[in-house]
Amino acid sequence: MMQAITAHALRCAARAIVLSALCASASLAEETSPQSGAEARALFVRTMIVGEAGRVQERQFFGRIAALETADLSFQVPGYLSVLDAPRGSVVAKGTQLAALDLDPFERAVERAELTLAQAERDLERSQTLASRNVASEVRAQDAGTARDLAEVALRDAREALADAQLTAPFDGIVADRLVATFTNISPGQPIVRVHNLSETRVEFDLPERILGMIGDPSLAEFSTVLPGQTEAVPLAFREIQAETGRVGQSYTISLVVEGEVPPRVLPGKTVTVTARLPRTGDAVAVPASAVITRPDGQTAVVAVDGEAGVLRPTITPVEVRSTTGVDLLIEGVAPGTEIVELGGHMVGPDTRLARYTGLIVEGN
Repeated sequence: MMQAITAHALRCAARAIVLSALCASASLAEETSPQSGAEARALFVRTMIVGEAGRVQERQFFGRIAALETADLSFQVPGYLSVLDAPRGSVVAKGTQLAALDLDPFERAVERAELTLAQAERDLERSQTLASRNVASEVRAQDAGTARDLAEVALRDAREALADAQLTAPFDGIVADRLVATFTNISPGQPIVRVHNLSETRVEFDLPERILGMIGDPSLAEFSTVLPGQTEAVPLAFREIQAETGRVGQSYTISLVVEGEVPPRVLPGKTVTVTARLPRTGDAVAVPASAVITRPDGQTAVVAVDGEAGVLRPTITPVEVRSTTGVDLLIEGVAPGTEIVELGGHMVGPDTRLARYTGLIVEGN
């Protein structure tokens, strides 16, 4: 019996010694590594440096190359299409013949009109001679004069019809498409050839009405693009704005012109990216929406941080907030160059210990 009591006492004494040693080692670890405990309690946040006020606001839009104008050429007279010399994509000069009707009927009409005019002039001369001798009445001479005038009008119509039977390019441009086939009967006004006027290369893009309201006058913005086949951006000058919105996107079509030399074969329809730059005015600086927090009293603020390394000290700074794009916010009340919390500011209090989040790997470990 005495031996069992002694063994139990020895086991209890051994347990007490082990617990005392563990407590002493834990106290020693806390006293020798206070820095690691502080880092464990610090809240890691992502920070950013507030940019300069009044910097240029830049946006990009999807655009397309467009011609100054596009015309569907047609004949003003009916006829049989005998010539169609307009290869697609060919460059044509102003006055170049693109198509022609069968000219025989029109040439015969001109000859008939010329003969009719000659006969009317002879009749007029004879009537005037007879009237001067009192052989015929003056009214008959006047009727002959009217017939001569009508013959002159008929001759002009015949000559204009002959000219209209030949289709020429109204400007320097490029043939976009042929809309009919040769050897077909053509009616007046039927489109024959589509031609682009490339004397001025345009760039068009759709501008949402919300952004147009923010810009105001689009001619104040600076536009540029990189043309197909080039690597350097070229400036674009504002030309016009379509004064009505699209039925679906509620956007206005902006038309720009390429300033400078345009490389060959930049055809209408090619896509480009239009870069628009508009200087901001005032003392406001842009920050992402995640950097702005709302305080319990309803005021907006940002969390400014101060500290060279290690644990940072936060400062809740009230700011005035406005937005022109709905994405980026403009704030007033923070000096440019200030470091603020970009993400996670809603979790920060006045006494919260902060550390910069630099990724999954913590520097120094």
